[in-house]
Amino acid sequence: MKKIVILFSIVLLLVSCGSSTTEVQQKNNDAENTWLTLSDEQFKNAGITIGKLKQQPIASILKVNGVVEVPPQNIVSISVPLGGYLKFTKLLTGMHVSKGEVIAIVEDQQYIQIQQDYLTTKAQFTFTENEFNRQKELNQSKATSDKVFEQIRATYQSQLILIKSLEEKLNLIGVNPKKISVDKISRSINIYSPIDGYVSDVKVNIGKYVNPSDVLFELINPMDIHLALNIFEKDFDKLFIGQKLQAYTNNNPENKYDCSIILISKNLSSDRSVLVHCHFEKYNKTLLPGMFMNAELEVKSKNATVLPESAVVRFENKQYVFVVKDKNIFELVEVKIGNTFKGFIEVEMDSNFINKNFVFTGAYSLLMKMKNVADD
Repeated sequence: MKKIVILFSIVLLLVSCGSSTTEVQQKNNDAENTWLTLSDEQFKNAGITIGKLKQQPIASILKVNGVVEVPPQNIVSISVPLGGYLKFTKLLTGMHVSKGEVIAIVEDQQYIQIQQDYLTTKAQFTFTENEFNRQKELNQSKATSDKVFEQIRATYQSQLILIKSLEEKLNLIGVNPKKISVDKISRSINIYSPIDGYVSDVKVNIGKYVNPSDVLFELINPMDIHLALNIFEKDFDKLFIGQKLQAYTNNNPENKYDCSIILISKNLSSDRSVLVHCHFEKYNKTLLPGMFMNAELEVKSKNATVLPESAVVRFENKQYVFVVKDKNIFELVEVKIGNTFKGFIEVEMDSNFINKNFVFTGAYSLLMKMKNVADD
């Protein structure tokens, strides 16, 4: 019986020692997997550069989205004040137009009537004006009665008012009163573009009758397009007029457009966001109204411990850096990262690493070398 107990104790002791040995070996292997030694040639080929942690201001980035918009004062709806039939237009959506360019011709008999009334009234006014001056002189010498003079003066003023009103009607439809004569009465008028810009919509076709309230075309002046951003209530206090930001499209994210905030709405929408208008520092014709864009705003600048972004590597959902332990000897150390700003990234590390050297470039080459060695 005693022999059986002794034998069982020996087995337990051997199993325990074997387990302890396995744990020690595992710990040693884990430690070895965080260290890497390179030859001089490997170090050179890896393109490694080395530096220290540094303190510098770093801003957090607020990422938002929005849409390209044209302010109301840059959108022009073209209509005909007195209506008429569309006789001619060559406009197509997207076409460029210049200020003062004829974009349409409209005709109607009422344009003939206005010109006729103007010329007739003007001809009668010449006789009335001469008669008014003659009666004025006679009245001053008492050669005619005040009643006769008052009658001719009323006629004179009435015709003067009629001429002025007809001139304004002619100006309203784009006809210069000074260029009207008996030989130049026209049944059509020209519609001119009031801006340099692009056609955003064509609502009529040739031959259609349009009323004064109908919109024929819509033109856009794209030189002052805005970026309208939706920013949630929790980030409202981070905004200010003149704040700089960069915008980009999903299709071309590497192409950044510099903007600045020019207006912050004071009203919250139903989704608890505010509308922020931004001005593009430089107009780009590829930016079209209605285009969706992303934007990044710099907020809350602070001093932080940073490394170049190239110094931080990601492996198995964790972030690491390489610490230089000796010549060509590196240790892989896990870190916590913060904000990224202009090529640098905020890192949180133990104070023991403050004066250590770190791998700035070539970190991924070291990681690949280390993991390949570990696999072997």
